Amino acid sequence: MTDETIQLHDRLRALSMNLWWTWHPEVVSIFMDLDPILWRKSGHNPIAFLNGITSGQVEERAADLALHSRIDYAFRRLNEYLEARNTWGKIHCGNLSMRPVVYFSAEFGLHESLPIYSGGLGILAGDHLKSSSDLGVPLIGVGLLYNQGYFDQRLNADGWQEEEYTTLDVANQPLELLRDHSGTPVLVAIETRKCRLFARAWQVQVGRIRLFLLDSNVEENSEEDRDLTSRLYGGDDRLRIRQELLLGVGGARLLQILNVHPGVLHLNEGHSAFAILEETRRVMKHDNIPFRRAHRRVSLYTVFTTHTPVSAGHDRFSSDLTEEHLGVLRDDLGLSHHDLMALGRVHTDDDSENFCMTVLALKSCRRANGVSAIHGTVSRLMWRELWPSRPEEDIPIGHITNGVHALSWLAPQMVQLFNARLGGTWPSRMCHPDIWNKIEEIDDGELWETHQNLKVRLIRFVRRRLAAQSERLGHTGTIEEIDRILDPNVLTIGSARRLAAYKRGDLLLSDYEHLVSLVSDARRPVQVIFAGKAHPRDDEGKQMLQKIARCSFDESLRRRIVFVEDYDYNLARHLVQGVDVWLNNPRRPLEACGTSGQKAVLNGGLNLSVLDGWWNEAYDGANGFAIGHGGMHDDPAEQYRRDAEFLYDTLEHEVIPLYYDHVDDIPLEWVQRMKHAMQTLGWRFNADRMVKDYAGLFYLPAALAASSEAK
Repeated sequence: MTDETIQLHDRLRALSMNLWWTWHPEVVSIFMDLDPILWRKSGHNPIAFLNGITSGQVEERAADLALHSRIDYAFRRLNEYLEARNTWGKIHCGNLSMRPVVYFSAEFGLHESLPIYSGGLGILAGDHLKSSSDLGVPLIGVGLLYNQGYFDQRLNADGWQEEEYTTLDVANQPLELLRDHSGTPVLVAIETRKCRLFARAWQVQVGRIRLFLLDSNVEENSEEDRDLTSRLYGGDDRLRIRQELLLGVGGARLLQILNVHPGVLHLNEGHSAFAILEETRRVMKHDNIPFRRAHRRVSLYTVFTTHTPVSAGHDRFSSDLTEEHLGVLRDDLGLSHHDLMALGRVHTDDDSENFCMTVLALKSCRRANGVSAIHGTVSRLMWRELWPSRPEEDIPIGHITNGVHALSWLAPQMVQLFNARLGGTWPSRMCHPDIWNKIEEIDDGELWETHQNLKVRLIRFVRRRLAAQSERLGHTGTIEEIDRILDPNVLTIGSARRLAAYKRGDLLLSDYEHLVSLVSDARRPVQVIFAGKAHPRDDEGKQMLQKIARCSFDESLRRRIVFVEDYDYNLARHLVQGVDVWLNNPRRPLEACGTSGQKAVLNGGLNLSVLDGWWNEAYDGANGFAIGHGGMHDDPAEQYRRDAEFLYDTLEHEVIPLYYDHVDDIPLEWVQRMKHAMQTLGWRFNADRMVKDYAGLFYLPAALAASSEAK
């Protein structure tokens, strides 16, 4: 093997070990060009890809395709990125450099090749890390490494969801096992009343950001505890509290082992709230102060983000479970069992009330937020009993509206278009409205052609998925028909989300005859691509999913209505990049934010949504479409009926006529609405703006308050 071949392979390996590549399509294209078939078979995983190809094959392909300069350029860009000193964070967040933000989350959605996420919460966390990296905000992520992830979704012949689990191969992941100075793997230990829990720690590099993941699959644990981090959101309350003990207490102890002193604790949802108690224990011991003083001090630099507007979505644990798992820590904190339980109870003296993780977080932080304006209002109403003497408007829960990491979700073709028309520096200036005003200068035909090409790409992808799905189900008679399913010239609606009752994923199916008339219209047909997973224990969600799947099996709808199984990062990316319309129809006001529609906007898709979550702030009457006028009926069934009527009415009288009103094969008014959506929404609903808001409104004040208190 020549020195040049070794260098080539080493540089590819270095690129694969930093997830920076996931938002740089020029790097993705290198692996794809080396071997497109192997790239697809490897699940778009560059480490698995490199483990499946020899150095000689890499050298041969690189020589044939003249890839050496592209690989060198990508490697150089990565290093320049990592070494940059003039970032936004360096200028605006300097006081966090020595004491960084530590961002706890139960899941991180960074790419389909690292399946440690289930849905929106994890994708949001992944986008938060990526934008923090791009901005240079000093931040560290803490989570869990699930070796079986969430689950792979398969439909049976009757359209019922079945779950399959596959084991993560750590050798094919960008994971570095943390070791101490002697080379021994770092091991975190947690005492409970009945046993000790142990976890090893892995590091994932996300651009400039370090993400630490705890893994309980170590020989020091019992067989039961080795499986604690097997699956995401599985098992009963006992398994759940042990997972959250590992995440919160274990994550905080890992920071101590690594000598990381957080300037801010940011808890992304209540799963990690036990970190507050462990941090309080550390401060008590370090400064020799009692619990209340230490707890107050920690609260000054704790930030809590809640994402759940549904009461049942907040974790609660019985008194016995809480004592078993926190009893030893409680002793160290000098608290009675009653006082510990009171930290997690709305009504502190109600011995029948369970311990709530969200209550612990809200009682232990000075800065809390929902993830949209309307969700902030819902959260204040939901938790107002924690502050009974305050009027609703003074309850200390604000909002920072979510945004999405633009470069992770923009199609490469759109990136090229933006680079050409907005200028190559637009990613660093995307929070400035003036940059997006240049969208108007894009030629209508060029924008429409780019969008149509992306729709063709989406349809080809969906057909491949449907072919595999049909073959597995034994629908041999339909495999030949796959190429006739979906038409790039037809108005295409995307509807993909977690299948939960309040999200009402079946709203469009509420009037079957009406739906048939829409999709079979000879002049102006409509087609819909559905996707989404139901929680394994949510039978109501599974029934909704089955209803959609059976509709897609119907011969009269099959070419126009499809359900694509196993909704993941990859499918989501194709959908938001290729659909004409993104449909979101939750029961208002139960959608905390709903960021998928933001991803569609960046790629030229228009939103058709209930005025809930982010869309309640975004819609201006001309940058998409609204379902209804924002009303909320007390009877969910009546609200469902009304919103179904609004949905069909808006489709028939606004969406469909506008889409099919063509001049020289281009829907000029539709394209103008696409441009207006990008101009008015692109600068506001991106993760760079979101992270800047967190930095300015929460991180910097929290770090300053904590440092002032310490003095």
